[in-house]
Amino acid sequence: MKIILTGGGTGGHFYPLIAVAEQIKKISDEKQMLSPELYYFSTDLYNEVILKENNINFVHIPAGKIRRYFSLKNFSDFFRTIGGFFKALWKLFILYPDVIFSKGGYVSVPTVLAGAILGIPVIVHESDSKPGRANALAAKFATKIAVSYPDASKYFKADKVAWTGNPLRTDISQPIKEGSYEMFGLSKDKQTILVLGGSQGAVKINDALLDTLSSIIGEYQIIHQAGSNNFQNVKNQSEVTLEENPNASNYKVFPYLSENMMRQAAGISDLVISRAGSTIFEIAVWNLPSIIIPIPESVSHDQRSNAYNYMRSGACSVIEEMNLRPEIITSEIHRILNHPEVKERMIAGAKGFARIDAAHTIAEELVNIGISHEK
Repeated sequence: MKIILTGGGTGGHFYPLIAVAEQIKKISDEKQMLSPELYYFSTDLYNEVILKENNINFVHIPAGKIRRYFSLKNFSDFFRTIGGFFKALWKLFILYPDVIFSKGGYVSVPTVLAGAILGIPVIVHESDSKPGRANALAAKFATKIAVSYPDASKYFKADKVAWTGNPLRTDISQPIKEGSYEMFGLSKDKQTILVLGGSQGAVKINDALLDTLSSIIGEYQIIHQAGSNNFQNVKNQSEVTLEENPNASNYKVFPYLSENMMRQAAGISDLVISRAGSTIFEIAVWNLPSIIIPIPESVSHDQRSNAYNYMRSGACSVIEEMNLRPEIITSEIHRILNHPEVKERMIAGAKGFARIDAAHTIAEELVNIGISHEK
């Protein structure tokens, strides 16, 4: 059996593909069948180490991004996508896989279109509450469509769509508490806030936290992922802000949290402040209350709707960027952490939203379709 994985460009596309690949291997072991051959069709490797660890073969497929605004690059990228389509058509014809799994994004378009022409079954997964253009197109050819948010179902044909949640790697979904306070140099006697701005950090969140820091650092501990590009600036500013503060050691800032550090941070955190990307699904699986700060709709078409969809589950509150004032952030932190009934209600909402078996559900469908296609 051969399975193609496609999509990429960001961790939000790449890592769910890896989560599904892990479960395909697990299912094949449980069924005592030969492990399927896995291929990753994309513009770049993204993470070569993880691909090798999971025995996934990389196949380079060119693709171009079609921007929502006028740009001369739209013309050159259009022809890049056409070239990618013909390359994908040739590669798929040679391999003739049993099924294609697409996570969306412009990277996936050539492979999905080529697969549809060759009659190869396609399963699509949509991470956001509103489908992007790539998945809106792919849905026309898809055998099945999985969605992360229940509200996304209305954009697809009812007989094709299923709410599975977002695929998460097994490790990242399991927080670590033992030894984590010691690792971060924090106390077990104070509540801890984990601040995440995405892998690159978020300047607006960093600035808002720095403005709020002196008013909350006495009562809470903070683990802050500031982003590699922003780290030194945030570190310097925080040192100035907390220079005379006796509680300065309650604040820990990092350029980036590795997977293991993220699991440890999740294990000791009482509240997460985050963007509204794929991290929402990790927060939900961790069963933690959260304050979600979406990227404005003028910049990202999906984050605002993601945030409010998640809020409707009762798992979080939402603060929009234009309202990122110190008094609002401080008030919301106090409202959640100083009122057990609010905190417990958010925990229950996160538990209800989480779908810990998303990767397994999708992998099982891929394997079943692959077996049928082989026959």
